[in-house]
Amino acid sequence: MKSNNEQVKIKANFNLAKVLVVDDSDDHWHLIQKALKTCLPEVVSVRASTPEQALTMLKEWETQEWELPKQILLDLYIPDRKDGWRILKQIKAMPAPLNQIPIVMLSSSTDNYDILDAYQLGVSSYLVKPGSYEEWLAYFQELRAYWWETTTLPPLQFTL
Repeated sequence: MKSNNEQVKIKANFNLAKVLVVDDSDDHWHLIQKALKTCLPEVVSVRASTPEQALTMLKEWETQEWELPKQILLDLYIPDRKDGWRILKQIKAMPAPLNQIPIVMLSSSTDNYDILDAYQLGVSSYLVKPGSYEEWLAYFQELRAYWWETTTLPPLQFTL
């Protein structure tokens, strides 16, 4: 049983929780959305299918604390590698609080250079995309346990 402090922290993490999923694959979006609904039913998932769409959403939400996602799931190959690196750099170059949102990179790439580059460019985590729905469920159970129930993130700091 979770203590009162742990329950308060979990509720705070889920308060107005939104995840921005940046992925151009309709098939992956379907799997991700279904797994998120199963594992994180309290969370609203929003999809951007292009880097431009993701950046537009983030800029619109910049001054609206209640709209900001608590996490970004970013596909590296959107549609190709250079676009994934470009959007990651653009998000990290944005003003606070946008550049403080944890980014979990999702990729089919197991290349050590991709993994190293992702961390050097500021991702919070790098996950190799699973092959089956059951594996997606396992990933999102772990994501829930770590990012939503265990980790305490600092409040987002808005600049005026």
